[in-house]
Amino acid sequence: MNEPSFAAWVAIDWADRKHYWHMAITDSALREKGSLDHTPQAIDHWATALQQRFPEGPVAVCLEQSRGPLVYQLAKYPHLVLYPVHPATIARYRAAFFPSGAKDDPGDTDLLLEILLHHRQHLRRLDPDTHETRLLALLTEQRRSLVDERTRQSNRLTACLKLYYPQPLDWMDNIDSPLGCALLQRWPTLTQLQSASAEVLRGFFVEHNCRSTRRIEERIQAISQATPAVHDPVLLEAGAINTGSLVAMLESLNCRVASLDQRIAELVPKHPEASLFAGLPGAGPVLLPRLIVAFGTNRERFASAAELAAFSGIAPVSKQSGHSKHVVFRRACPLFLRQTFHEFANCSRAKSAWARVFYRLQRDAGKHHHAAVRALAFKWIRILFRCWKDRTPYDEARYMARLQQLHSPLAESATSAECALTPRRPDGVNSDSSE
Repeated sequence: MNEPSFAAWVAIDWADRKHYWHMAITDSALREKGSLDHTPQAIDHWATALQQRFPEGPVAVCLEQSRGPLVYQLAKYPHLVLYPVHPATIARYRAAFFPSGAKDDPGDTDLLLEILLHHRQHLRRLDPDTHETRLLALLTEQRRSLVDERTRQSNRLTACLKLYYPQPLDWMDNIDSPLGCALLQRWPTLTQLQSASAEVLRGFFVEHNCRSTRRIEERIQAISQATPAVHDPVLLEAGAINTGSLVAMLESLNCRVASLDQRIAELVPKHPEASLFAGLPGAGPVLLPRLIVAFGTNRERFASAAELAAFSGIAPVSKQSGHSKHVVFRRACPLFLRQTFHEFANCSRAKSAWARVFYRLQRDAGKHHHAAVRALAFKWIRILFRCWKDRTPYDEARYMARLQQLHSPLAESATSAECALTPRRPDGVNSDSSE
């Protein structure tokens, strides 16, 4: 991407209350330093003063974060071009010149300015995508955060129930489901549950969308025959109180996740890239918006599929020294983006014949489950990148026909009967799309 002619270069070391900055002016040996308070008024005054002082060109700004209050506040000024630097980058750069471990905020601005002036080719300029894409990105990440929090609270509830009231864990498919939460909210102990009549229990299950008469009767019979795990009144009272608190949090989380699902479902059909990813095998209502966000609308953002695979963390890292060479898992990457491609690749095995065969061949070659899924995700990125660049939706039949023309073993195995079988080895992976 072509870079504009900058009138000045600024590095900012941000903090919660005060930011230190260091500025170099183009074609001048002059260097300036200062600080500004972390308030909208102070930041606006500082940014506006830069625009008035350098009307002939934009100002490059380097800062130690890619998102957050300062980034969002500076992004609204069109004359500022932001270059985020990963905190680990500045930490290692500092350690190279200050092995004693000395650190201060003004000193970090000097290092950030050096990185901006002399190593800018290694930085990725912050170019915000469209309004629709950025909104989807924030909502999908918020949803994932709430789902992870729901999992944590569900695990805490499970541990609590095992102490005094383990039976609902067997009676409910998911203890954090609306049905499980409603049952525990109404009857937080086995004694209270067994005191309810069979008719009341039938009405409760029907009211909560349990339509299987056989399943309802099995649950009612199990409730009547259940044996209390403990009789200690201390455990029973403390457990019931803790259960009530955890259930209340789970019900709130379920409500917020459902609200986000509804809003995301409204946004996806309106996104200009939705048609490119709508027909992907395994891309349901959860993964579809995440794939849209992963690519975005700026087709100059990535020069090649390999660049996207490396940026997302799907591509491995090679380490070579002398005669030794190792290929290892890439850890420095946007975790949510890597999760998106990993989970999509895993889900695609159920809907795509060639993906299922590719995964099986990777497992037969000795790779463990996650390594095999990452290899499949790497292949998917190459396919989707070309579809994205050409603005052509993915067509499974067309891709299979191409594999057959190339006499690929994937096509030959995919057409055989064995490819329809479930993979022989256990997966043991939880997918966001299976909530």
